[in-house]
Amino acid sequence: MESLGIDLSCAIGPLRDGAFPDKECLLPLISKLLGYCIVAASTTVKLPQILKILKHRSVRGLSLVAFELEVVGYTIALAYCLHKGLPFSAYGEMAFLLIQAIILVAIIYYFSQPVHTTTWIRALLYCALAPSVLAGRIDPLLFEALYASQHAIFFFARVPQIWKNFKNKSTGELSFLTCFMNFGGSMVRVFTSIQENAPLTVTMGSALGVLTNGTILSQIIAYQKSSVQKEKKVE
Repeated sequence: MESLGIDLSCAIGPLRDGAFPDKECLLPLISKLLGYCIVAASTTVKLPQILKILKHRSVRGLSLVAFELEVVGYTIALAYCLHKGLPFSAYGEMAFLLIQAIILVAIIYYFSQPVHTTTWIRALLYCALAPSVLAGRIDPLLFEALYASQHAIFFFARVPQIWKNFKNKSTGELSFLTCFMNFGGSMVRVFTSIQENAPLTVTMGSALGVLTNGTILSQIIAYQKSSVQKEKKVE
């Protein structure tokens, strides 16, 4: 019995006999299921952030460069996974995250008027280069170098936001739900990357995501508590 690349027979057979499935069967099965769960969840992971901005009509506390770098990182990651021929369950969320990240950046542009010339230049450069990267129409060595830099891109995509949060002692319009899902997704992706025998660079990138997303999530929790305590003192 196989569906979406998931072989359920090795688990169903033992369960029918009242036995627990073997570890060699269970771990890959869990990995596949979690992978598809991430793909499903990724279709709405940035929606809370988008709705929060639209509701408050504000991008207070958000780092534009951080969100732009996210778009670049998702583009490279998606292109690399497609190029390597990894199963859809191992990277499918990248496609949905990229679409949402582009929409999010466009909304931030809209509420950050006037948009500077340098910002438009960055956007035009992305539009010019992204199709070639996604199609894999670049030198293989350059492709590997791009993917290696992708981890640094995601890291530096988080650093400006982390620093801005620390400097302001506030996370502004950052969505707790979106950050929580980013953190949880990174945690699960580390496990699925190991089980899918993904390249080490893919696994390390997910581990780095756990660290940076966890830092932002802890800032949201810490600064929200601090804000509540200040309001109680004022009262």
